[in-house]
Formats: sequence, C-alpha cells, structure tokens
Amino acid sequence: MRAVCYDVPRGVPEVREVGVPECPPDGVLVRVHATGLCRSDWHGWMGHDPDIRFPHVPGHEFAGTVHTVGADVTGWTAGDRVTTPFVNACGSCGPCAAGQHQVCAAQTQPGFSHWGSFAEYVVVRHAAVNLVRLPDGLDHVTAAGLGCRFATSYRAIAQVGEVRDGEWVVVHGCGGVGLAAVMVAAARGARVIAVDVSATALDLAASIGASHTLDAGAGPVAAQVLALTGGGADVTVDAIGRASVIADSLASLRIQGRHLQVGLLVGPDARPPTDLGDVMYRELRVLGSHGMAAHRYPAMLDDIAAGRLDPARLVTRTISLDEAPAALASFASAPPTGTTVIVL
Repeated sequence: MRAVCYDVPRGVPEVREVGVPECPPDGVLVRVHATGLCRSDWHGWMGHDPDIRFPHVPGHEFAGTVHTVGADVTGWTAGDRVTTPFVNACGSCGPCAAGQHQVCAAQTQPGFSHWGSFAEYVVVRHAAVNLVRLPDGLDHVTAAGLGCRFATSYRAIAQVGEVRDGEWVVVHGCGGVGLAAVMVAAARGARVIAVDVSATALDLAASIGASHTLDAGAGPVAAQVLALTGGGADVTVDAIGRASVIADSLASLRIQGRHLQVGLLVGPDARPPTDLGDVMYRELRVLGSHGMAAHRYPAMLDDIAAGRLDPARLVTRTISLDEAPAALASFASAPPTGTTVIVL
C-alpha cells in the first residue's frame, strides 16, 4: 500500500510503498478514504510521543470502509462505512467496564502506538468497542474530522462541561479543536468568546457562532473577558495546551466557573502553575477531557443529522496523499485555518 512514512523524529516524511498491516482476530482492516491532518500528528513527527516506533506512519482521524473482518468479529462486514475514535479501547479494563473507553488503561491509538491512517489501509483493534457506523448522509471527508478534534470538543462542551443556554464560554485557540468547541457551544445557546492571534481563524470562528472575538496579542485577555461578561465567564476552554492560556482561563472565570482542559500540554510553555489557591478560594472546577468513546457518538451524529451542527464548515482544505508530507512538516510554520483532510 502507499503510505506517508518517516524513519526518525523530524525525518523527512515521504510517500512510500509499504506492507499492508495484518488484520487482528478481534479487529478490522479499514480502507481509508479520507484522513484528517491534525496538530497531534505534527507533535508525533516532532518526537513528542515516546510510544512511537520507527519507521512510522502517522494519522489518527479517518473514515473509510471495512476491507477485512477479523475471525472473532461479529456484526461488521466488508464494505461497511466506518470511523473510530482516536483512542481505541480494550473493552475489558476497569475504565472500559465503567463505559469510560476514552481513558482506557490499555488504550492504543492509530498513528501513535501503531501505524496510522496516512495510508491506504489502517487497523482498528477491538472492533466491538471502537468502530462507529457512519450514517448514509455523512460523507467521508466530513467524517474524517470527527475522530479527534470534533468529537473531543463535543464531549468536552456537551458532556463534561455541560454547557448550557445563555452561559458565557471562552475558547482559547481557534484551531481544529477550538473551532469545533465554538460551534458546539454556540449550538447549545452559549455566548462564545473566541480568542486567537489569527484574524482568519477569528473570522471563521465568528462565522460559525462566536458572538465576540479577541486578538490574544492585543492586550490582557482576562481583563477583556471580565469586561465583556460583566464579571467572568461560566466556562473557559484551553484548546491550545499552554500554561499561559490556563492562567488566563482561570483568571477569566466567575466564582464557581468551570475550566475545560482539552489542549495537549507539550513544549516550553506546557507546565501550568501549581498554586491552586485561587481554585480553592473561588471554588473553580478544572476538568480534563480526552476524546470520546465510540458508544457516545450517536448523540453527536444525531445533532449533525438534524443540522444543529455542521462540521463540514470546518473543513477548509482537501489535499492528496502526495501533498501530505509537506503539509505535515509545515504545520507549525504555516498552520492551516480550519481542518485539512487528506483524500485517498
């Protein structure tokens, strides 16, 4: 099969002919039709993930059709249209038994713990708990963006943060995760303040529901949020993964407000402050949210089918597999606005 591959961290990624992965007895082999290019793929290429073994094929957001069904799998057949969360659960550990597959103690992740979806074929292990059947009306390109960024934001906003009608929500970072958070929060009736340094990203945030936008480079963000909201936000979201953003988020909250940590904390500005005095005094809640289990997808898919959410609006660019290596390597220097999807 053709796949994007690199041999060492920061090594030149290139499209190669490599062997097709073997289908495990409890899993399926999926023919990839579309796969999202995510900042997490760039982090993996940069060497920020110790689980990656080389040579490596990245990619963890994808949609396609079942090609091969493992000997122990029931309920799925070749040709079924599917996607999967980026966290592939084992289905049998303690968290899985409690239905919390997104924090599975033995989780695997395509594109990190094993070869991913920047390829013609990708393995999904433990198919019984990880495969999601795609509705007929949902195309592969749109579905490819659901597995990481959109589903992560959906669960964070709707199920972890429990954002309600009329609440003030501040979203820091209008990349893929942040824009999805803006859309989901606005669809739930929240008044959303989008924060970023990119005018293009802020324009897109405004077009999908943000009622206010703030340039993070134009002055103290917390002070502007306090002035706009008249006393503080109900919910803040760090969709970037920076200690400075967490500090701004906590300072922007009203008494008993909720902070949602969604961004991946890596790099030089990744260590949040350890002084939790303000969290205690003002009874703030700091909530982590890591993906969404396959069995929680129906509510999101229902919202999409009903037109309450339109993730297709977040797909701003489609590219070929041959264009993917350059796009991956340039992610930090030329980050795309919205979601880029590789079409195979």
